[in-house]
Amino acid sequence: MASAAAGEKQILKKDMITTMKFDLFSRRSAKEPANEAKEKTEMLTCPSCKNACAKDILRDSFFVCQACGAYVRIPARERIKLLADPDSFQELDADLTSVDFLSFPGYQDKLTKAKESTGEKSAVITGTATLGGVPCAVYVMDSRFIMASMGSAVGEKITRLFEYATENHLPVIGIPCSGGARMQEGIVSLMQMAKCSGAVRKHSDAGLLYLVLLTDPTTGGITASIAMEGDITLAEPKALVGFAGRRVIEQTTGADLPADFQKAEFLLKHGFVDLILPREKQRETMTLILRQHQKEAVQ
Repeated sequence: MASAAAGEKQILKKDMITTMKFDLFSRRSAKEPANEAKEKTEMLTCPSCKNACAKDILRDSFFVCQACGAYVRIPARERIKLLADPDSFQELDADLTSVDFLSFPGYQDKLTKAKESTGEKSAVITGTATLGGVPCAVYVMDSRFIMASMGSAVGEKITRLFEYATENHLPVIGIPCSGGARMQEGIVSLMQMAKCSGAVRKHSDAGLLYLVLLTDPTTGGITASIAMEGDITLAEPKALVGFAGRRVIEQTTGADLPADFQKAEFLLKHGFVDLILPREKQRETMTLILRQHQKEAVQ
């Protein structure tokens, strides 16, 4: 009897331990989705005060830092969501991507890391959308992808977009954000400036609107081509816009440059920009411009 009771007690003890283990792991499993969601929360850092903030929170403030008011760089697809009518964007040439055709040292690694970190195949997203119901073509550059430098894929996608817009009688909205030409692709990257500019000219000759919004930074070969070829040129506040770097210009000219040199406000003062446009007014203003030119085209 005593032996049977002891055996039964031992079985109950094992069952109790098993139950405790199962309950422990069950509770931990229940918490895991929350932890996974927390890990997936993307954080963006303010370029001015270095304050880190969740992308979901920044989205509600048009990606303007709530701590200091500085503009945080916006991923290309987020930019499209802010501007285009809901569910209206249709991407073009989504699979077109850069190739390391010169076997440039380290370039393939850069491409691989850029694709993995951004989830994009190139530094520019192109497609069609509507703004306030007005159809248009649009390209948006993504600075997270090797500083949105323009190589063969970027140039080809933008050229194809302008050709598509010309064929289908669409205005183009361009949002550059780039460090310039991509040196890892040599002279081929420089050729994209002329190729894109040719497509812009044909679009213009067809009497179609090209609206540009300069964002921080717009520099180098992008400034020397498509960024400065718009019919109307808008810019975000304090955006850096220029060709050569400030230090290079100072060393070359021997001049003391003003503090706001190459800022959007400086360009507005000297006639390179038509309007400084805060983010909260961009969709409304661009829609107004598109509608006005749509009426002119009809007339």
